[in-house]
Amino acid sequence: MLPIDMLVEEHGLIERIIKPLQIAKATISETNTVDTNFIVVAADFFRTYADKYHHGKEEGILFKELSQKKLSEKDDKLMLELMMEHAYARKTVNALENANIAYLAGNTEEVNNILKHLETLADLYPKHIQKEDKQFFYQSMEYFTKKEQEEMLTKFLEFNCEFTKTKYRKIIENLEH
Repeated sequence: MLPIDMLVEEHGLIERIIKPLQIAKATISETNTVDTNFIVVAADFFRTYADKYHHGKEEGILFKELSQKKLSEKDDKLMLELMMEHAYARKTVNALENANIAYLAGNTEEVNNILKHLETLADLYPKHIQKEDKQFFYQSMEYFTKKEQEEMLTKFLEFNCEFTKTKYRKIIENLEH
């Protein structure tokens, strides 16, 4: 097993939140009301599972170790682009949470911001995942020896001990139904 296989598998769970985001967006558009609990759960999923758990391994282990290698100009540029997309996702999740808080406080004009942030996340993540899976992850393994790949996999597994993806798998299953 390559360390990248773990990241690709995690993408599967992240992709599953896209449909509930689209459904929530459609419902909000039709009713002009927000299911604030859904927004809280979705924001927590993105903040904790997608960012801390998943991006934590990408940025804290893979990208960090890649930054010590002599990358091609193309790969170096792509890694920077991926990190910028992670930062943009964080900013969008924060904005979504802030809009939800304002909406809960009675500012119904925040509906448009909530819709915009849901659309941004639903649009960003599939493209981002496709880029990582098809253009970067597996190709990046060529920079590492077999031993370095095994060490990275061990680091990923140690990192995972700090999180529980079972919670987020159940959250996605609930959102899907």
